[in-house]
Amino acid sequence: MFKKILIANRGEIACRVIKTAKKMGIATVAVYSDADARAPFVRMADEAVHIGPPPAAESYLIADKIIAACKETGAEAVHPGYGFLSERASFVEELEKNNIAFIGPPPNAIAAMGDKIESKKLAMEAGVNVVPGFVGEIDDTEHAVKISNDIGYPVMMKASAGGGGKGMRLAYSEKDVREGFEATKREGLNSFGDDRVFIEKFIEDPRHIEIQILGDKHGNVLYLNERECSIQRRHQKVVEEAPSPFVTPKMRKAMGEQCVALSAAVDYHSAGTVELIVSGADKTGESFYFLEMNTRLQVEHPVTEAITGIDLVEQMIRVAAGEELSIKQSDVGINGWAMESRLYAEDPYRGFLPSIGRLTRYRPPEEVAEESRAVRNDTGVFEGGEISMFYDPMIAKLCTWAPTREAAIEEMRVALDTFEVEGIGHNIPFLAAVYDHPKFISGDMTTAFIEEEYPDGFEGVTLSKDVLKEIAQAAAAMQFVSDSRDLKISGQMVERKKDLERDYVIDLGGVRFTYGVLIEPDAYYYADASVPEMVTVWDDETPIEINLAWKPGASLARIHQENSEDGGLEWFGDVAKTLKVERRPSGYRIRYRGADLDVKVQSPRVAELYARMPVKTPPDTSKLLLCPMPGLIVKVDVDEGDEVQEGQALCTVEAMKMENILRAEKKGVVAKINAAAGDSLKVDDVIMEFE
Repeated sequence: MFKKILIANRGEIACRVIKTAKKMGIATVAVYSDADARAPFVRMADEAVHIGPPPAAESYLIADKIIAACKETGAEAVHPGYGFLSERASFVEELEKNNIAFIGPPPNAIAAMGDKIESKKLAMEAGVNVVPGFVGEIDDTEHAVKISNDIGYPVMMKASAGGGGKGMRLAYSEKDVREGFEATKREGLNSFGDDRVFIEKFIEDPRHIEIQILGDKHGNVLYLNERECSIQRRHQKVVEEAPSPFVTPKMRKAMGEQCVALSAAVDYHSAGTVELIVSGADKTGESFYFLEMNTRLQVEHPVTEAITGIDLVEQMIRVAAGEELSIKQSDVGINGWAMESRLYAEDPYRGFLPSIGRLTRYRPPEEVAEESRAVRNDTGVFEGGEISMFYDPMIAKLCTWAPTREAAIEEMRVALDTFEVEGIGHNIPFLAAVYDHPKFISGDMTTAFIEEEYPDGFEGVTLSKDVLKEIAQAAAAMQFVSDSRDLKISGQMVERKKDLERDYVIDLGGVRFTYGVLIEPDAYYYADASVPEMVTVWDDETPIEINLAWKPGASLARIHQENSEDGGLEWFGDVAKTLKVERRPSGYRIRYRGADLDVKVQSPRVAELYARMPVKTPPDTSKLLLCPMPGLIVKVDVDEGDEVQEGQALCTVEAMKMENILRAEKKGVVAKINAAAGDSLKVDDVIMEFE
């Protein structure tokens, strides 16, 4: 077994590998760029080597620097994580020349499967179902248009060396091909150093299913069940689960055996994933097709670990050291259900545009590993750290496990409710909405889920009036707790022997409730002389007892609500649920299950006067094209004086390795252009003005 390994990666996956290495008694070496000097993975490793400036092309992607770090520290092997050099065959060959082991598959398998064109040919030869398409190099845009017309729309254009949702464009028409082909080539070149593109038929009602493969150097290859990855945005996975609610045992076996055959055809060893597209319209489960093989550890590997009990990183290390797999196919079972949510630094209210900046608050839920439930958070950031524009926007991978799918979903809902992230835009509200969506709950979803269910983008969660009423009652209780604390501080409550009462008007975005609140004399005298824990909220003549585990200033409030008439718990049920709470001058910002509420708490007289206040009119920006995210202008498609039509491309902005085309919202004439290709802009910088 290796005594020391180097992790040629950063962020959460570097932390993940280090944890297993430590468990195995193996020393670890981290490599880091200037941007990651204070990152958690650097502190976790036994040693750390600086390898350059923030851009990956000048640090993490330079193989010579990784090899030099191995020699400097005496590392015997390299774990590449995912991304960066993980699927570069030339890197593995260089490691071999320097007698450094690669914790991953052999270079011939990486080369064969890393090229999407060649991998499809190999898949066909191995008897694996493949999607109809053009397998070969495409000369130019006109050639791409001809191929697409021959295949029939819709078609998918993919960078041959692409992955992680990058270098992919869906085309429904010839116009889409003409607009997207060159952008696909550029993304492939910029992200992977390869601008070749291939085109294939887009499967209608598709589900994205992937099979986890594990092999050793002794000819043994297993499949470790499947993962459902259909909840995607722009081909980037957002929610994953294992097993799939769609896959039957018969289908699982057929898929698994085909994927093992493909792996054997390239002498594969280590962990790998074969991605399949499945027709959701075919209830027989027989219409599944090979997409690609990822010759590395997947981002979503924790859900497979949760249902199989197999540590994939440990197995990768043991295989690289020459050990034979200690498990057989018959040993691989399915225990319970697991969910994974990818927390991204992106603003769901602004079209999921990337968000960078400092994490002013970062408090993940407590990790749990019990017989009936589990919560796991793989992360590589810290409170006070910065989300950089140079790398992938993923903040963390939040995973939950339970005996059933329903219970695993509920565990995830609770975990998201308690996950605190401030300082940047993030997708927690959107994730919460997905887990409450009827289609997701039923398991009846396709890769078009987000596009179909949120066609106009994510505009937040609308809670029912009953839930708003219950949150209003909680807000009234919190305000009374705050008021009673103020009275204690001023000494006014010390000798009071009668009930203390207050009336509040609670306004939740125009929905109003009025409550009276009462604390009895005994509630004033807690041992720590702090604040009351049980508050009676009066709704007309009905008393509601609220058990409030919250103190003023706390960011989380755990609440039980009880109907005093029958003593039964209502609203939150037997388990207390959590509200995220932020104090504001006029009340609270309360977030629950994806909803973000501005809750005003006022006395009846103040509420009456507030209703008469004029509403401030926002500035008119209809004649401006504003930069929606921090990014780099790749190109400007129009000139001053040009007349543009609704939907016409105006410019392209690159952020976090993705190109975003900004289009005209209506017909107009370009009056002034304030930015040029190569300019770096921040959010809301004016790119161009219109007459």
